[in-house]
Amino acid sequence: MPELTGEQTVQAADRVLHDVGTAWMIHDDTRRRAEEHGYGKLQPFYFAGRGGVLGDVDAAVVVAAFGWWNPSYVRLMWERGLAVAGARESAHRYAQACAAWAEDHLAGFGHADRLSELAERVVDAAEESALPLFAGWRAEPRAEGGVARMLQLVHVLREWRGAVHLVATTAAGLGPLEAILTNEGPQQARFFGWRDELPDCSHLGDRHVRAQETTDRLVAAAYERALTPAERAEFVDLVGALGEKVL
Repeated sequence: MPELTGEQTVQAADRVLHDVGTAWMIHDDTRRRAEEHGYGKLQPFYFAGRGGVLGDVDAAVVVAAFGWWNPSYVRLMWERGLAVAGARESAHRYAQACAAWAEDHLAGFGHADRLSELAERVVDAAEESALPLFAGWRAEPRAEGGVARMLQLVHVLREWRGAVHLVATTAAGLGPLEAILTNEGPQQARFFGWRDELPDCSHLGDRHVRAQETTDRLVAAAYERALTPAERAEFVDLVGALGEKVL
């Protein structure tokens, strides 16, 4: 069996994990479940559900934990979501939506238990300091098994990478809007709720490079702690198979 370093694992797996996590969060089925729960639209469910693990906090705490989003947009959607259900109940409903999506779309994926086993070891080995959203989702009860447990752990891994990257962009001297514009550009900034004229951040590109390098280094260290070189290669293969099924 081939062997991989932690850094090679990051390069091969993290984008797929991110995109698989995005797939269920923005899917029409998740939008439908948001409507069935009374949230009206996907966005209040997203903010109240994803952020609900933080507890009944002011929207400023959610802004700080999510990063990159326009603060006024976060406040609007968080408060709309909490008007439907409290933070903890919204998080519970969001986890249920994740599990339901897995059962609907990943049935028959034969590697779920093994991928869950490896992913769980990485999740448990990760450092949670300064990563409240990741810590909150890691502390949530996990689905009993199968594809529901696997997708939940993929979600937690996605939260981990995102939270580490938020720390890294801040350390590199990038503000929230600057971090978006030096990475995914103006279209993503609009998606994240920024409506005013967007600044030219092309001169900050080197800071984004440093942030990515810091993120990769910190994430790779957990892969090194949690898995053997052969297990890291197996993990990458299984993540790739999941990506082929979902993306």
